[in-house]
Amino acid sequence: MMRHRIAATLALSLFATPLVAQASDISTHVLDLAQGVGGADIPATLERKDAAGNWTRVATARTDGNGRIRSFGEGIDTPPGIYRISFDMTAYAGSAAKPFFPEISVTFRADEAKAHYHVPVVVSPYGYSSYRGN
Repeated sequence: MMRHRIAATLALSLFATPLVAQASDISTHVLDLAQGVGGADIPATLERKDAAGNWTRVATARTDGNGRIRSFGEGIDTPPGIYRISFDMTAYAGSAAKPFFPEISVTFRADEAKAHYHVPVVVSPYGYSSYRGN
């Protein structure tokens, strides 16, 4: 009888406990190949594509002194889906910057809940590339 009460109490507590949505961790890095340094103070916007194909802003951040965004913020919701990080390159290297690519957008798929997705961008004056980092 005592075992049944314990089992019933345990079952009720499991149903009463809210389930936390699984989320991916997304970070980025801008590396300036021409200067051999990280791209500091670049604004970046993280967006997620919804089922209708519309983009919704998830968060914004700026690269640190080493060109990194280690996290787009605590408590942001990044479930599996299609994401885009857009970098405002006009803000890089001061307000007088006139880059050939004024905005760089990288679209990627984050399929695994609780996975880390590091999406770096390597830039030069007339080109850029990206890859899945670690």
